[in-house]
Amino acid sequence: MTTTKRLSIHHLSWLLCAAVFLAWVPNAAQAGGYATALKGVQGFDAVYEVTQGNPKVANVVFWAVKDSYAGPEVKSLSKAPNIVVVFHGPAVKLISSDKALFNGAEWAEVETFQETLRQMKKDGVRMEVCLYAAKVMGVDASTIIPEVDHVDNGFVSVVGYQMQGYAVVRIP
Repeated sequence: MTTTKRLSIHHLSWLLCAAVFLAWVPNAAQAGGYATALKGVQGFDAVYEVTQGNPKVANVVFWAVKDSYAGPEVKSLSKAPNIVVVFHGPAVKLISSDKALFNGAEWAEVETFQETLRQMKKDGVRMEVCLYAAKVMGVDASTIIPEVDHVDNGFVSVVGYQMQGYAVVRIP
């Protein structure tokens, strides 16, 4: 058998193996069970409206929020995700550097939560705090962590993003 013929058979064998492998491996959306939910979806634009103010619960919930935009199902979409988090109500306390708002055990959870937010900011997530809610909750706006942008009214932001086509996810 000639060298050229051996190389052709070798290449053909590799191509056949690759085709079988690709047909066997489901795509990312199917692997996560999202074939129906993400059918025809090009991008993942979401605004998370957060009022929940328990730091322990926030750490669990924000693990899922982060996973929602960083998972392979969303990363495989043709457009990069656009994520916004708007804090209002008791949640504004979670983004403050004022330790007096929490007891010692809670503060450790707040620090963990704020570190998650720093990571999310590095991922390109936009975060906003409702200054009206901060005032009502007794949170000094100057203590809000720098990763979070200030807006006068968080409801205006949520409605604005929704009007731009963002899906609204409420975390009460």
